[in-house]
Amino acid sequence: MNEFEIFLSVAPGLETTLAEEAREAGFRDVSVGVGGVTVLGGWPEVWRANLVLRGASRVLARIGSFRAMHLAQLDKRARKFPWGDVIKTDIPLRVEVTTRASKIYHAGAAKQRVERALTEEFGAKLADDAPLAIKVRIEDDLCTISVDTSGEGLHKRGHKHGVGKAPMRETLAAMFLRQYGYTGQEPIYDPMCGSGTFVIEAAEIAMGLLPGRSRNFAFEHLTTFDPDAFAAMKAQAPKPVTGLVFTGSDRDDGAIRNATANAERAGVAALCEFKRCAVSDAEPPAGKPGLVMVNPPYGARIGDRKLLFALYGALGQTLKTRFKGWRVGIVTSDGGLAKATGLPFLPPGPPVAHGGLGVTLWRTDPL
Repeated sequence: MNEFEIFLSVAPGLETTLAEEAREAGFRDVSVGVGGVTVLGGWPEVWRANLVLRGASRVLARIGSFRAMHLAQLDKRARKFPWGDVIKTDIPLRVEVTTRASKIYHAGAAKQRVERALTEEFGAKLADDAPLAIKVRIEDDLCTISVDTSGEGLHKRGHKHGVGKAPMRETLAAMFLRQYGYTGQEPIYDPMCGSGTFVIEAAEIAMGLLPGRSRNFAFEHLTTFDPDAFAAMKAQAPKPVTGLVFTGSDRDDGAIRNATANAERAGVAALCEFKRCAVSDAEPPAGKPGLVMVNPPYGARIGDRKLLFALYGALGQTLKTRFKGWRVGIVTSDGGLAKATGLPFLPPGPPVAHGGLGVTLWRTDPL
């Protein structure tokens, strides 16, 4: 198996942004689909996608497909599938099945057939909490077999141990920064930093740190894994950064402690500064203007919406009076709250699925 399709999943609404990142990272034959991006490559590209892409949620390797018109045919062809080319018998796995517009419409029955083929013909071990997932999609009677090569979601970089309520995922933060054209060449300030996600992500981008450098992946359990080649892939020295500071503030002491500790674990503490203060007391750091990125409460999950209008108003007033020359990005599910800032927003971006809500990035030109 030299080349195959590699599916990079992403929060709906961010497919085009992830495609831009994949092309910039040198992946080939990039095509945009619903809920993700498809590229072509081999196993080294699978490892690299998990390691270097900041916006992908998961990386699925599509290892084969066949037609199946009924359960008996699925059973027969699953038993003949070359599982051993990729999967080891001593690593527990789990099977997930989805069906759509197919004669095989019962996902549970299809799952039983695939599991039986894996255990009886291949000798696989099954476990609900297995580190490795086989994903079977039956669509228009075509059965596609994929391996989830990531394991835990890729937003889990391995650095953020302390989080507050409704934290922004690192993958989403990276994509919103990319939508703003952020390249690590300007300072970032987040006046409601919480666990420090935007600040830390921006500092990592500036230093050229690989997002997957500190964690493990499911592909390390596959027969195709080459640990020496992957170690060489990870051996990328950080870039020196001078004259930039990445700043976060929050009114909550616990948030500041968490953000500081998270930055330490990420290896960017020397570039980051976190301080306790209310939004109305926020001041820009010394130096050239940059980008304010903030994910305020929306009222849908945290806070009373009616009370949040005053908060958004105070945020807007602070930014207009003290952050001259700075661009502003606000991520919120509520356009009414965004407009309560009184900031001169550009047309908003597409809604993005986040925690059961549709959130949008609201942007300004330099104030």
